[in-house]
Amino acid sequence: MTDRMQVFTWDEINLIHDASMEILSETGVKFNSEEALDLFRQNGFKVTNPRVYITEKEVMRALETVPSRFVVHARNPQYNVAIGEDDFVFLPTAGAPNVSNADGRRRPATLDDYFTCCKLVQTSDQLDMNGFLTVQPTDVPSQVAHLDMMHANLTLCDKAFLAGSNFRQAALDSVEMAAIAWGGVDELKKQPVMPAIVHAASPLKYSPEMAEIIIDLARLGQPLVITDMVLAGTSGPVFLPGLLAMANAEILSGIVLSQLAGPGTPVVYGSVSAPSDMRTVASAVGAPEAVVLASAVIQMARHYQIPCRTGGMLTNSHCLDSQAAAEGTLMMSTAVRNGANFILHACGQLGSYISMSFEKWILDEEVCRTLRRVITAMDINVESIDVATIKSLGSDGNYLTHPTTFKHCRSLYQPHLFTRDDYQKWESKGARCVADKTEQMLADRLARYEKPPIDQGMEQALADYVSRQRKRLMEKKFIF
Repeated sequence: MTDRMQVFTWDEINLIHDASMEILSETGVKFNSEEALDLFRQNGFKVTNPRVYITEKEVMRALETVPSRFVVHARNPQYNVAIGEDDFVFLPTAGAPNVSNADGRRRPATLDDYFTCCKLVQTSDQLDMNGFLTVQPTDVPSQVAHLDMMHANLTLCDKAFLAGSNFRQAALDSVEMAAIAWGGVDELKKQPVMPAIVHAASPLKYSPEMAEIIIDLARLGQPLVITDMVLAGTSGPVFLPGLLAMANAEILSGIVLSQLAGPGTPVVYGSVSAPSDMRTVASAVGAPEAVVLASAVIQMARHYQIPCRTGGMLTNSHCLDSQAAAEGTLMMSTAVRNGANFILHACGQLGSYISMSFEKWILDEEVCRTLRRVITAMDINVESIDVATIKSLGSDGNYLTHPTTFKHCRSLYQPHLFTRDDYQKWESKGARCVADKTEQMLADRLARYEKPPIDQGMEQALADYVSRQRKRLMEKKFIF
């Protein structure tokens, strides 16, 4: 099969790998955490505070224990998901401090917006998992907002979800709350229930919080999505091969730490690297180089036989327009077709992560739905080819009224959002554009939402934990 996107040769992959090994063994990676440094020392690694040097042998030993596929268990087992090999998941956007409408007018995000995100995930036929920090609520103190968001993840939605991992206390509280839902910390150790996204800080370092979250979650066997976002020309080399080698070194060093803390811990190899726009030094997540890097990252993860994370419907646009659709679809189709396993920002992202849009969320779900159909394999057999029908109708027959058409016509994809009406019918319905239709579909979705069942004792225990912990953290001097 011909693919006009670059498929790395074995020699090219080895060049990137070898460069990464040289970086790890000679330059090293800074782990600004005494806990992490002690763990490296105890396992015989060369450490010169705060720098750790990692050999190729040590990298390969760690990769041997990383599973190529794993299952995340949801509160409702119906929504358990597999990640890795041929299995992939879509998750919503994350991290935006603002909410924008379809026209791009934005306002600060609130906790109610987070609740709306949970309801949209629960009612989605495309999102396989809930996220965390889908928006950053500005109406709740930052040191306790994670408690309300995790409580919403566990009560408003019963799909699998992400741990809070923007700082260590959020991760620790996520563990405690998941333990309430699953019957204790010992039960968590038996099954992955809550992946955490951990970020390297380019170039070549991990903050204390991120390093310690890797250790905390790995000791419980909870999955880690170890990610970086190298910006070409600012936090990393402007040439993409050099950027890729450095990014690979950063991710692999985090994977090594995870396997020291918990051998066999599921890990997803992740990167959302992109070029910097050199006029503004902002991240150009919608640039073609970002798409090229996503394809390259997937190939590196496949080389190491571990699951891969990329971005999804990413755009620099600030509103629901043709730029948002074009940039997002280009990245999303590349991620899906090239084999990414964990696709964050599949729905709702705007403005290079500065905003999210509920209306764009609806549009993005339609793209997800379409892509799932695009990659659905044809079942090619004697019955589906059906030469007998073709011969019986010959050159003058009409397939429209043939019994096989009546029997199978509903197997053809029908869009939920996009129009196929002729002009007159489209005009008679109000000549509505996609943005107009998303507003109505959003309202209808939220009106149909029903809170999923939850054990009353569990829900009360979660509420009590949030109440106690909020009081404790508000009384504590908190340093991020």
